[in-house]
Amino acid sequence: MTAKQKRMRTRILAAAALFAAALLLDRLALPESVPALVRLALYLVPYSVAGYDVVRKAALNIAHGRAFDESFLMTLATVAAFAVGEYGEAVAVMVFYQTGELFQSVAVGRARASVSDLMSIAPEYANLETEDGVEEVDPEDVPVGGVIVVKAGERVPLDGVVLAGESFLDTRALTGESVPRRAAVGDEVFSGCVNGQGTLRVRTTKAYEDSTVARILELVENASEKKARLEQFITRFARVYTPAVTIAALLLAAAPPLLLHQPFGGWIRRACTFLIVSCPCALVVSVPLGFFGGIGAASRIGVLVKGGNYLEALAAVDTVAFDKTGTLTRGTFTVTELLSAPGVTEAELLEAAAHAEAFSTHPIALSIREAYAAAPDTARLSEAVELPGRGVRALLDGAPLLSGSGKLLEEHAIAYAPCGAAGTHVHVALDGRYLGCLVISDAVKDGAAEAVAALKAAGVRRTVMLTGDRAETANAVAAALGVDEVHAELLPADKVAQVERLLDARSERGRLCFAGDGINDAPVLMRADVGVAMGSLGSDAAIEAADVVLMDDDLRKLAVTMRIARKTVRIVRENVAGALAVKFVILVLGALGVASMWAAVFGDVGVLILAVLNSMRCLKIDS
Repeated sequence: MTAKQKRMRTRILAAAALFAAALLLDRLALPESVPALVRLALYLVPYSVAGYDVVRKAALNIAHGRAFDESFLMTLATVAAFAVGEYGEAVAVMVFYQTGELFQSVAVGRARASVSDLMSIAPEYANLETEDGVEEVDPEDVPVGGVIVVKAGERVPLDGVVLAGESFLDTRALTGESVPRRAAVGDEVFSGCVNGQGTLRVRTTKAYEDSTVARILELVENASEKKARLEQFITRFARVYTPAVTIAALLLAAAPPLLLHQPFGGWIRRACTFLIVSCPCALVVSVPLGFFGGIGAASRIGVLVKGGNYLEALAAVDTVAFDKTGTLTRGTFTVTELLSAPGVTEAELLEAAAHAEAFSTHPIALSIREAYAAAPDTARLSEAVELPGRGVRALLDGAPLLSGSGKLLEEHAIAYAPCGAAGTHVHVALDGRYLGCLVISDAVKDGAAEAVAALKAAGVRRTVMLTGDRAETANAVAAALGVDEVHAELLPADKVAQVERLLDARSERGRLCFAGDGINDAPVLMRADVGVAMGSLGSDAAIEAADVVLMDDDLRKLAVTMRIARKTVRIVRENVAGALAVKFVILVLGALGVASMWAAVFGDVGVLILAVLNSMRCLKIDS
């Protein structure tokens, strides 16, 4: 409990003790002849201790034109109860209401704690190397390119590259992964990780506001602003519902006595019961609490959900589309075969390909340059242009050079020999002459097959692979993983078109999820109902484009998150249906004079506590 919650608990206990004493005095010690004002004063003491802040809040809200909230309803109901001589009921309502508020506060605190653990990744300082030695500064004051020192046990304050030292970094707060990652000279490190041993000198590559930890914290802080449809419905419902029941209570108190010439006292009691049970706090609290709990449960396994609306959409997903490279496969390519054309040596083929890919940052280009023994002579190159989804066009010693897919060569009317080997094929042509084909292989990720199977077990009806790779390679990967449908040799625009087709073909209540690496798939991630970024640690594009971010490379967590989402939505719906049903029954009984104020207290505080307890189940991750 926080200090504020402990003070509130003390107030409630004190008010309850004073209330018990007042009841004993009133029922046992005070004679019947004692004036009503004395009895009123006796009960006002525990009422003031328990509810002074509720009355104050109601008064301030009325002064600012915001009358219709639970504080107003509780104040109006209890003041009316005092007015008709129901002193004990008035105090009991306020004490139980505050008990429910305390319970709610503790529950919300527990839900927030599941996310606040993630907020603790924010670094407090950075050890910056200066002319005067190492100085402890605010991470926001470290310039890009500055050199920082990260000692054993310290948190990495900014993204950067290791200049000296070797260690193992604990990335659990970011990824949920318990196995430390090795960091050595030349390796990239991310802010928020904890240095396990040794000392690292790191050259920063980003300013603090652009670093991984800052982006994640911003995402978490903004998650509560993106409300699910159920949350939006409850907000709109409360705006109409609360004024409606207030007006209904006033009519219930005034209309029968005025029209039927009956005593006011009994109808005011019914109106008080009506007001107490009508308080919508069980709905207003439990629905967002449920979604917040679901987001917190996902964060504990290293999955960031950007809002309750995305968690709600994820619960309805029945079709999942995947990018291949970097999502289902490792994205680490190796040149496995060199198939040169007649009259061309393998060395000539590899040299031309390496020069064509000299400026590209694509993983395939990196694998080709790695296979080439020497560094490409960029002085021989000019007019290099990267063509998304097709390859590269350039001039080598003034002669046209092409490196890429068969489509690229077809566009330039160059005949090429189809290659039957499994893998990605890069065809090369120089000055209109076909030089041959490089076969590049990419291994399937560990756990990818389990992830696809887990998604189907979680209720996904259809899995689809969308890739720019060759059909033969894509079909081989799909067969190994159990993917239902494959669309290969797609340009970026083709992927969007395929997603549009899948969106049109989905069921009325179903949703489409797309999982990609977040760098080349931003348009598709944004177009899908739920975009999931894979392997996005340190990827700005992934965090920007995706709705759900898997902080490590484990696709299996998508199925777990989907189960969390479905459990969350189910629990929230249970809360809405249960609260409305109980309140409706007691509202009707109260209006008929059958239900007492004590029943109203159960209908309000009791339902609130039950709904909050049910919402807390969202924090538990089902295995």
